[in-house]
Amino acid sequence: MSERVARIRIELRELGVGIRRRVDVPLAATLEALHDVIQIAMGWTDSHLHEFRVGGRIYGIPDPEFDFGDRRVYRESSVRLEDLVGRGVERFLYVYDFGDCWEHDVIVEEVRKGEAEYPALVDGAGRCPPEDVGGAPGFMNFLEAILSPGHEEHPAMLEWYGGPFDPADFDERRVRSRLAVLAARRRGGLARHRRRRIAGG
Repeated sequence: MSERVARIRIELRELGVGIRRRVDVPLAATLEALHDVIQIAMGWTDSHLHEFRVGGRIYGIPDPEFDFGDRRVYRESSVRLEDLVGRGVERFLYVYDFGDCWEHDVIVEEVRKGEAEYPALVDGAGRCPPEDVGGAPGFMNFLEAILSPGHEEHPAMLEWYGGPFDPADFDERRVRSRLAVLAARRRGGLARHRRRRIAGG
C-alpha cells in the first residue's frame, strides 16, 4: 500500500551517549500513535506519564488535576503528523516520566511516498536507560557501577536491573518485531475501515 510517511529521528537529550532511533511513521498517525512508536523504538515500558510539546502547545492525555494556570493539555489523539508537517513543524519535544524527565527531540527528516508497512524501524544506537533509574544523574551512576565489576555497587545494580546491561545493544530484533505487530494491527484496522466504507456505499 502506498502512503505518505515521515522519517523521524528520535534523540534522547542530556546524556551525551548517543541514544537515538530513526523510524518511518505514516503521516496519518496521531501523536497518540506516535507515542506508542516511540515507547517501542526507544525501549521504554509505558509505565509513566508523557507529553508532546509542539510550539506553545502541550499534547497528551488531559487531566484536570494537572492543568493549572496557563498550562493546558490538548488531546494527543486530536492531531496527526500530517497536521504538524502541514504547519511547517519539523522538530518538537517528547517528554516521558515526569520524575526522571526523559526529554526526546523528535525531528522530521523527510516526507515521502512509502510502499512498505508502517511504522517501521530504520536504524538506531544505544540502549535507553532503565525505568526509574533516577534521571540522567542516576543513569550515569548506574552505568559506572554496572559496567565495572570491581565497583562496590556492581552486585546491587546487577540484581536491581536483573542482569548485565550493554549500553550499545538496543535489542534491534525485538524493536523491529514489536513495530511489525503495530503495523499489522494498523493494517487490520485499515482493512476493516475500507470494508465498512464499501459496504456503506
